[in-house]
Amino acid sequence: MIRSALLLALLSAVPFAHAAPDLTTVSERSGFQRTGRYDEVIKLCADFQRAYPKQVKCVDFGTTPEGRPMKALIVTRTGAFTPQAAKQRGLPVVLVQGGIHAGEIDGKDAGFLALREVLENKAAPGALDKQVLLFVPVFNVDGHERFKEWNRPNQRGPVEMGWRTTAQNFNLNRDYVKADAPEMQAMLALVNAWDPLAYVDLHVTNGAKFEHDVSIQVEPVHSADVEFRKAGLALRDNVLADIEKQGSMPHAFYMSFVETDNPQSGFVDGVSDPRFSTGYFPLRNRLAMLVETHSWKDYPTRVRVTRNTVVSVLAQVAQHGKVWQKAAHEADARAASLGGSTVPMTYKASDKVRMIDFRGYAYTRTPSDVSGILMTRYDETKPQIWTVPLRDDIVPDLSLTAPKAGYIVPAAHAAMVAAKLKQHGISYRTLDKEARADVETFRADKATFGAGSLESRQRLTLEGDWKPEARTLAKGMLFVPIAQPKARLVMAMFEPKAPDSILAWGGFNNAFERKEYMEEYVAEDVAREQMAADPAIAAEFRKRLETDPAFAKNPHARLEFFAKRHASYDERYNMYPVLRANLAP
Repeated sequence: MIRSALLLALLSAVPFAHAAPDLTTVSERSGFQRTGRYDEVIKLCADFQRAYPKQVKCVDFGTTPEGRPMKALIVTRTGAFTPQAAKQRGLPVVLVQGGIHAGEIDGKDAGFLALREVLENKAAPGALDKQVLLFVPVFNVDGHERFKEWNRPNQRGPVEMGWRTTAQNFNLNRDYVKADAPEMQAMLALVNAWDPLAYVDLHVTNGAKFEHDVSIQVEPVHSADVEFRKAGLALRDNVLADIEKQGSMPHAFYMSFVETDNPQSGFVDGVSDPRFSTGYFPLRNRLAMLVETHSWKDYPTRVRVTRNTVVSVLAQVAQHGKVWQKAAHEADARAASLGGSTVPMTYKASDKVRMIDFRGYAYTRTPSDVSGILMTRYDETKPQIWTVPLRDDIVPDLSLTAPKAGYIVPAAHAAMVAAKLKQHGISYRTLDKEARADVETFRADKATFGAGSLESRQRLTLEGDWKPEARTLAKGMLFVPIAQPKARLVMAMFEPKAPDSILAWGGFNNAFERKEYMEEYVAEDVAREQMAADPAIAAEFRKRLETDPAFAKNPHARLEFFAKRHASYDERYNMYPVLRANLAP
């Protein structure tokens, strides 16, 4: 008896090796007042795998600049824990991402809560039998660990949180196309491997005070492939309906006033450029959802709403994923036939206005004795219906014609461009011999450099057009065909007027910097020689003097008139290095 009692006492003092791990979060245990540090993500990732070894796999998909592992959980009941297995079984993949702006951390805590409940079949029962979920709790890991109170002064909770940007001060939600940040390069590699049907990006808004608690924006709804928009619209509307039944008051547009701090200015909907997640993934013919909980709702409310949204997405993909996946592949096929077509590159709201009832609060607008500007102050004890304008009729803005064959990148830029193409999973080939070809070149009539730095780059905008020209194509150049599923993304990267092209982000700035000059005393002699040798040049010069007063008053422009006609002039100056081809070389 004594021996048995002693044995029982010893056993009770030793932890049971297979005891179920605690899968709750610091957030849950604090009543959703706090959020945990990143070591909690590392622990929970491993613990979920230990608790559900047949349903969850914890993986590293990158390392941050400060040396932290980037964690993802692969979750499914199908056994498809590799991209190859998911593809072979035709399973739709959903990638849910939290903490791209790590102060807006609802997605991490809501995602873990939703994940546990879905695994327990308490939420979206059976959903994991029909899909693979990739859950990235925190995308901006280094920013998450820049952790303190009031990192988000315009947000109610949690008590402490991370920072908007990375350790290198990149805003990751401006980096999808240019992909400068190591974190984004890791994410794109994950995306290329798994090819998610839907990418869910979890955020928290800035903005005014009102009753609505979340906006759900999905693309393609207004943009990209017209037929595939039906899938985007179905996903958006179904999720809005689901969360509305659970008590949310959502909208399908970002709830930021047209005029800052002025409720009566109303709202304008739109389509993001491809530097943003919802602008990028439609160019790959995939669904992107932006979830923006309202920053002035408390943290328990925001986590609950985000949890409900994630569960709804999983339920919707379980029900409709096969149909939407087929629609995505059909969009891939159509994209491969875009050569020679007119393709919208940017979108805008038209002037059509409709009035909506918006659930706000009573407010006053009075001049501030601190700033001197007109300030709005809300009384959250007095709900009030605002009747305000909304412009949500979205139309193409900038449309461009796709080349019939593709783009040609000079050998001098091939290494830089090839690296970018690989990051996005875009197909290309290297020319193995020299040839003469009729192509199109873009020579800038005007090049304007950004006045300051943006996301570590000096941006560039050009005025001009593509024009036919015969050029020699050298061995080592790259040919990027338009006939591929990511044709829209190819155009977004290579069309010089596209807002997030390699050129727009400063990738070819050197081509628009003057490096060789003709000194003025030499140009004086050259001018006289040219006019003496060719009366037509002399006549053209005199006509410019008579008809163009600005030219006549500018001695440098007058000499430049002749310098451009001299054999020494740099014919590559102000020429975009990338060419367009209507026939494949």
